[in-house]
Amino acid sequence: MEIKENYNIQHLNSFDIKVDAKYFTKVASILKLQEAIGFSEQYNLSVLILGGGSNLLFTQDFQGLVVKINLKGISLRKEDENHFYVKACAGENWDDFVKFCCDSGYYGLENLSLIPGNVGASPIQNIGAYGVELKDHFYELEFYDFATRKIRNYNNSDCNFGYRNSIFKNELKQKGVVLSVTFKLDKIPKFKTGYGAIKEELDRMEIIKLTVKDIRNAVINIRRSKLPDPEEIGNAGSFFKNPVVSNEKHSELSKRFSELVSFKQQNGTYKLAAGWLIDQCGWKGYRKGDAGVHKNQALVLVNYGKTSGNEIVKLSKEIMHSVNQKFGVELEREVNVV
Repeated sequence: MEIKENYNIQHLNSFDIKVDAKYFTKVASILKLQEAIGFSEQYNLSVLILGGGSNLLFTQDFQGLVVKINLKGISLRKEDENHFYVKACAGENWDDFVKFCCDSGYYGLENLSLIPGNVGASPIQNIGAYGVELKDHFYELEFYDFATRKIRNYNNSDCNFGYRNSIFKNELKQKGVVLSVTFKLDKIPKFKTGYGAIKEELDRMEIIKLTVKDIRNAVINIRRSKLPDPEEIGNAGSFFKNPVVSNEKHSELSKRFSELVSFKQQNGTYKLAAGWLIDQCGWKGYRKGDAGVHKNQALVLVNYGKTSGNEIVKLSKEIMHSVNQKFGVELEREVNVV
């Protein structure tokens, strides 16, 4: 195992924040992971598990051990009459995996195309987009427990999946690492085009006979038109969660704001479009120094060059305050602040 000291991890976080890790290592096997955790315990170091670095905002140098997960591999574990059970290691790039599934005839993840990050982070966030959440096609995962030094399997019900939430963001936060995820994918595609933006894009594409790859391409087109490329402008995608409000609160807001963008949930609550709320407060395209709000999507905070994580946090607090003042709705960050 190679341990590097005072290692610059600017290129490993999509916000492109200039920070150093006191200690840094990459692991491509469970044995190397065990060695890394042993090193952290020997020197009483805090540990930060790093995947694609697409959902992190660093506000300072990390004084412990950063472990970059590079576990690779995709395999078909088994199949039944209706499903393929496909296992992907935590270090696989998420969108590369989605493309592999679409090309291989493993269906269900196409609406989650072009989401940044790696496979290992996908169940932690219960990532979702365009009417699909990871939990809809999740079968099980392998989790390495730091305390017991053992690998445990978690099935769907074990994970306590919620909106951008799971047991790994709560009870098991910083207590282990996801090693692999197995997905339950359809043999026969079930097109999910009900999300308005997808249908509009498919109409624009003039698709004659709809395929899963058409849906993937439509999602990619939509995301590229709205979201900045982290390779060009530092960002972590959606910075805030879409807030969920009661039926009563939704009724009140609908009366005050006729163009309110919302989506009714199965339990009778309503999910509000955080981007619309932020836009109504005048933040879209805002910039102060190198910290700003993207011109095409108010949900995305960006680093135009040399801003700090603390400046991004300050901006996010100002946005949260203004939305609360105007709508009486509290926004919650989706990005993890370190």
